[in-house]
Amino acid sequence: MGFFDKMFEKKECAVCGTELGLLGKTKINEGYLCKECAGKLSPYFHGYCSSTADDIREQLAYREANAERLSSFNPTRTLSAGRTNIMLDEDAGLLIITSQSRWRDANPDIIEFSQVLGCDMDIDEQRTEIYRETKDGERESYNPPRYDLDYDFNLTIHVNTPYFTEINLRVNDSTIDQRGSIEYREAKRQATEVRDALVQLRQETRDSVVAAKAPKTAVTCPFCGATTIPDASGRCEYCGGAIGA
Repeated sequence: MGFFDKMFEKKECAVCGTELGLLGKTKINEGYLCKECAGKLSPYFHGYCSSTADDIREQLAYREANAERLSSFNPTRTLSAGRTNIMLDEDAGLLIITSQSRWRDANPDIIEFSQVLGCDMDIDEQRTEIYRETKDGERESYNPPRYDLDYDFNLTIHVNTPYFTEINLRVNDSTIDQRGSIEYREAKRQATEVRDALVQLRQETRDSVVAAKAPKTAVTCPFCGATTIPDASGRCEYCGGAIGA
């Protein structure tokens, strides 16, 4: 079979069996995905080339379950990163990241607080040298050289999930051309707020895990007089009185 025969050979989606054209397909380890199947995967997933058809089916099942879980996701706090929102359900210990107003329809990945490993902020400074024109019409550098500077505020959120490990966000909607401008200060404020909140969330989650594993000490309940080990809510196991941990 020649090159062009292989090129025009009919191919099917490895997951759903849809016949594929020359364009609009995604290569995986065992063939190709159609545009519809690929579009259902997490936007943060990039491991196509190493994924088998069974791996993709598993992720699609996870995405369907994720869509169902979103019905009970209730944001209690929102952090802004430009047009992107990090929405926290603090009661359930969950978060989502979305730029959509109808976010349930977009099916953003639900991430547990315990899956957040950290967050890094980076200020990307892009330097473009400015030249002047000589009398002969030639271009030459200034002495000392002058530069046009542009800035982008980027966040990298590190997570521990089966399908992706990083979420990369650009905070500013468009490149900032002046350091210290209103746009620069606002982007820095938002990026810093998100980073600090996620780092704090990570620390609080770790602290709660350590506290849960710590041995409990028996105390005397001031209400019923029993010797008791307080439950997770700091209440007496016999009368339910609030005695603290």
